[in-house]
Amino acid sequence: MNPDLTQHNEIDEITHELMSAYVAGSKVAAPPSQRPGFNLDAAYAVEAELKNLREAEGHKAVGRKVGYANKAMWRVLKLETLVWAHMYEDTVHFSNSNSATLTLPKARSLKIEPEIVFGIKEQVAGGKPDANTALAAVEWLAMGFEIIDCPFLDWKFEPSDFVASFGVHAALVVGERLRVGPDNIATLVDALAKFRVRMSKNGEFVEEGSGRNSLKSPALCLAELSTAIAKRFPDEPLSGGEIVSSGTLTAGHPLEVNNLWKAELEGLALPPLMLHLE
Repeated sequence: MNPDLTQHNEIDEITHELMSAYVAGSKVAAPPSQRPGFNLDAAYAVEAELKNLREAEGHKAVGRKVGYANKAMWRVLKLETLVWAHMYEDTVHFSNSNSATLTLPKARSLKIEPEIVFGIKEQVAGGKPDANTALAAVEWLAMGFEIIDCPFLDWKFEPSDFVASFGVHAALVVGERLRVGPDNIATLVDALAKFRVRMSKNGEFVEEGSGRNSLKSPALCLAELSTAIAKRFPDEPLSGGEIVSSGTLTAGHPLEVNNLWKAELEGLALPPLMLHLE
């Protein structure tokens, strides 16, 4: 990886600006992409430095979240594949009751996105994996709520800014987990491409989404992520023990305190997931 923005002091400066904004819950003056030479290579260099800083503080990276899991957007933004950023043990929350309450005191401009979450048991096989190959490396899947928060004004940013700002990740709520194994992979390959999710707020319908909105299937999104990571970071592949949040199934919707969000699924054997923000 050879970022065009080669001077280490500039990478370091951007890293600390975005880390400070993350810690304080503040905005940054301008996205890094407005700097000459700030491309995806530079963005992943910043993301790696942010990971080092978070882990030095005792917050272990536990997985990756996907961005731009929509090929139509790739053409517009001149992307070759999706992008990603790490998630951490203090931002991923498991809900065994399928109902969670979160408090995010330093939030700036929260949105909620329903996503399928995967628990990886082993490295996805090499080459260009398909849905079957990707699911063979999965231990479980679940319904999740990805909570995103943007440090940039009016939610205006480029893919490189997404990568360099923690993937605009604030939290991930993971619902009941469904075991994945040889006996149900074929069924899940079909179901993940066809299932629908119905989002409601305070009991009122908001939007319906589909597994097809994540690269035609969250399983295909997982396969694409594994391939993209292996290509960019061959020594740091997607590995066993990681959690993957595989791209939103609907538009992101503003998340405000005292609202109750519910995701109900049709065509996938997972119970509804509910979230209340305090």
